[in-house]
Amino acid sequence: MCRLTAYLGPDIPLERIIVLPSHSLLQQSQQANEAKLAVNGDGFGIAWYSDEKFPGLYRDVLPAWSDGNLTSLCRMIKSRLFLAHVRASTFGETSRSNCHPFTYKNWSFAHNGQIAEFGLIRRGLEASLSDELYNHRRGTTDSELFFLLALQHGLQTNPQKAIESTIAKIREAQLALGKKIRDPNRIASVFSDGQTVYGFRCSSDLKSPTLYASGDLTSGGHALASEPLDGNMDNWTTLEEGQFVEMNKDGMKFTKLSVS
Repeated sequence: MCRLTAYLGPDIPLERIIVLPSHSLLQQSQQANEAKLAVNGDGFGIAWYSDEKFPGLYRDVLPAWSDGNLTSLCRMIKSRLFLAHVRASTFGETSRSNCHPFTYKNWSFAHNGQIAEFGLIRRGLEASLSDELYNHRRGTTDSELFFLLALQHGLQTNPQKAIESTIAKIREAQLALGKKIRDPNRIASVFSDGQTVYGFRCSSDLKSPTLYASGDLTSGGHALASEPLDGNMDNWTTLEEGQFVEMNKDGMKFTKLSVS
């Protein structure tokens, strides 16, 4: 399983979330505490927003801890909103096009988890995309396809409903196989339109990957993360199974996903 984080608030150097905390995302890439694998070394990526409408994007196949450029970029780049991800691959080879976050216009998306029987349902799901979204696909992961399906189902107008519809579409494809699904769907994600950060976690076996929301950070902002960045559970709220969060400059709003 991968590890991810997202930040929204006053401009800060990216290193204050990704590098410097005692249990930063960089630390989690080598020593995750709440994942099947402690090491997440199949690539990394960051997407950040400034005054431009579309996010900047930096991704590579190197383990995050072995890329000397990453710490330098995180020290020099300041942003009011950014996503970051370290990858432990479940589907799709280790390549830059398969590293998160994925972007489309002003949207960015990072994912942690798995879609059951993806190899068997992938073709049908891809066929349901519009030509524009299908042609935008660059990699082979279930994560990128989930993002494109969410865009297909109205992510740009109603993010929560789009996520619910995407999960339902995937479940429908799995049931159409007419066989017992051996593995569960397990999904945790953070994504953004450049103004608001969204996150959720859900699964078919009530064992979705962890996701936490921070209290007020010293910067005055908030963060979502796979594991508490300061290592202190008291400073973070656990997203419950099937919970959706919307984070903006006014704070956080938690709701329940309508999924079966």
